[in-house]
Amino acid sequence: MINDFVDFIKIFCKSGDGGAGFVHFYRDRSITRGGPDGGTGGKGGDIIIQGNSHIHNFLHLRYHKHWIAQSGFPGKKNNITGAKGKDILIEVPVGTVIKNEKKDIIMEITKNFQKKILFEGGKGGKGNTFFKNSIRQSPYHAQPGIKTKGNWIFLELKILSDVGFIGFPNTGKSTLLSVITKAKPKIGNFAFTTKIPHIGVVYIDYNSFLAADIPGIIEKASEGKGLGHRFLRHIERNSVLLFLISSDTRNKKKEYFILLNELKKFNSNLLNKKRLLAISKSDLINNEEKNKIKKSFLKLKENIIFFSSFTQEGLSELINKLWKLIRDRD
Repeated sequence: MINDFVDFIKIFCKSGDGGAGFVHFYRDRSITRGGPDGGTGGKGGDIIIQGNSHIHNFLHLRYHKHWIAQSGFPGKKNNITGAKGKDILIEVPVGTVIKNEKKDIIMEITKNFQKKILFEGGKGGKGNTFFKNSIRQSPYHAQPGIKTKGNWIFLELKILSDVGFIGFPNTGKSTLLSVITKAKPKIGNFAFTTKIPHIGVVYIDYNSFLAADIPGIIEKASEGKGLGHRFLRHIERNSVLLFLISSDTRNKKKEYFILLNELKKFNSNLLNKKRLLAISKSDLINNEEKNKIKKSFLKLKENIIFFSSFTQEGLSELINKLWKLIRDRD
């Protein structure tokens, strides 16, 4: 279900306050008026973000939206520093972008086990020992710990993959992914069968690359029509774009231009990515029709290939061309 795929969420985070410094004077049986020995307060706990490749969206955060770290403990006598507050670790999918309330990017998590401090805990206040000097031998003053401020932040997922499949609904994106990888996206003969992105691993010789099936784009998707622009942002993290157009589409060039235009309206930089144009379901057309299609795209100088997921015609060539584009992307 689409509700089980959460790729955008708002959560509240607050690192721990610093512990208060302690006011104390040394005492024992023989010393009744000793010097100050109040310790410093402990540092508040940090809010830490870590990437986890086994987590694929923010579903685990849906019912846990408030993350508040433990405050530092007060200082103690004998110049003992208070204990540090316990840190809080928030695990997120690889490809997570963290933004503040103004939608400015704070940081990004792009690797598995990558760990970053999102909000640092407050420093502990100094005990009265710190304030002793030649003039003030017995200070009765200590600092309170630094108080931290809570913040609402936005977590946005942009799927990291080498190749992104772009196309209208029912162009064979999900079928292609299921054939060349072990992914099992839902496949059906109706619009918007795929309502969430799916990722699979494509193996070629001793190498591999990630391929993502992005839910169908239609005209005015960038304006919110159909599934809207919700999944367009995932394309931003794809290194190579594979445009799929079905062989039974009447006006293939028009459909291709619509796809390019929607990407341009969403983010013009997407058109600078390496891309490959593929005609799916090629088993439904003969060589004469294939030549007509090639001629219609000749002036565009697009790299075009024909394939069929059903007969597996052209799949090896398609995978090899994608792999070459990936290797040559830099």
